[in-house]
Amino acid sequence: MRIIKYLFLLLLLSLVALSIFIATQKGEFNVERSKIINSSKSSVYNYINDYKNWEDFGSWITDDPEMKVIYAEKTIGLGASYSWEGRDGNGEMKTLYVKENDSISQKMTFNTSPSSVNWSFKDTIGGTKVTWRTKGKMSFFFKIYAALKGGPNKIIGEMYEKSLENLDKALDYEINTYSINENGLVKRPNIFYLSQTFTCEIDKVNKNTKIVIPKITAFCEENNISINGKPFVIYHSYDLDKKITKVSICLPIKTEIFISPGSDINSGKLDSTEAVKITLYGDYSHLQKAIDKGFAYLNKNLHKSDPAISHIESFTKGRNDIKNASKWVTEIFIPLSPKIVPTPKAQPSIETYEPREEEKPVESITPATTQPLKINKPIIKKIEPAKIQGVDKKEEQSEF
Repeated sequence: MRIIKYLFLLLLLSLVALSIFIATQKGEFNVERSKIINSSKSSVYNYINDYKNWEDFGSWITDDPEMKVIYAEKTIGLGASYSWEGRDGNGEMKTLYVKENDSISQKMTFNTSPSSVNWSFKDTIGGTKVTWRTKGKMSFFFKIYAALKGGPNKIIGEMYEKSLENLDKALDYEINTYSINENGLVKRPNIFYLSQTFTCEIDKVNKNTKIVIPKITAFCEENNISINGKPFVIYHSYDLDKKITKVSICLPIKTEIFISPGSDINSGKLDSTEAVKITLYGDYSHLQKAIDKGFAYLNKNLHKSDPAISHIESFTKGRNDIKNASKWVTEIFIPLSPKIVPTPKAQPSIETYEPREEEKPVESITPATTQPLKINKPIIKKIEPAKIQGVDKKEEQSEF
């Protein structure tokens, strides 16, 4: 019995000593890992910038199949966030700063322990060098956990290494798995739409679309306007040498409306026309290949394109429908030049005999009651001006 008491006392003293040792250990940690990812810098940045993609590469998620992931309304860019509940504890993460194709700064809290998380992206031979680092302070319980598992550098470092390896595999498949289908000539119907038109860099169109479409959608909801299909972009001009384009980012609506002058949102109509259609199945980074294929078909078959519109991109299935980029569907239309309808030739005049006044018979005409002609005019809905901020235009200087 006395031996048991001594053993218990020894165990208690050991626990106290261990607690004191752990409590006096340095509570700060700074962990960093890097890997070259076999994908372009913009592709890697955009993939990591969306928290919904983290399920595909985050090792803490794949190691805990029962983990519950909760996404906020916004998962991309500044202000985006998500949280999780797992067997090792609960956490949340929020994006505090982004610099396109360069860096991302985030704040993470795991089991009440806060830390800063930073990503940087650099072009290098073989792809993109991704550096992932985290810095923070450990709570007492995290110190115990870290002491038993080999320290924070080992715990977090191994998790980052596995995640970066998963990231390389996921991006290699999702971005590089694509196909392009040549559909040939099709007939596009009349389309009414709301849009915002501006000039920007070609590689900023996708980013601007993600800003403009939600705001036009909100505008439709506020004014009870019925949306009638998927978003699309009209490229009025497309200068590959200067990498500049004039675009209208559009949302189709059911009926034609009128918006008062001074609004950033405009209403318009695409008339029915013939067009060359190309379908891209896969990530948007392959759009230029699909566009080139469309113009090659047009030139091969001696069709003339519409000088007023370079092409149209319709997002049939995109990131809002499915997160896997390999399953996105984008339809590209190159409108043909409108056909000129020949003017009918004037018929030759025929001389007719006009009787003299005294030869004309006298007729009795009974007055008739006439009714005004009724004309059914289309109902035009007048909408007050609306403003959209944050779009990267060339006419206006913008942070975006």
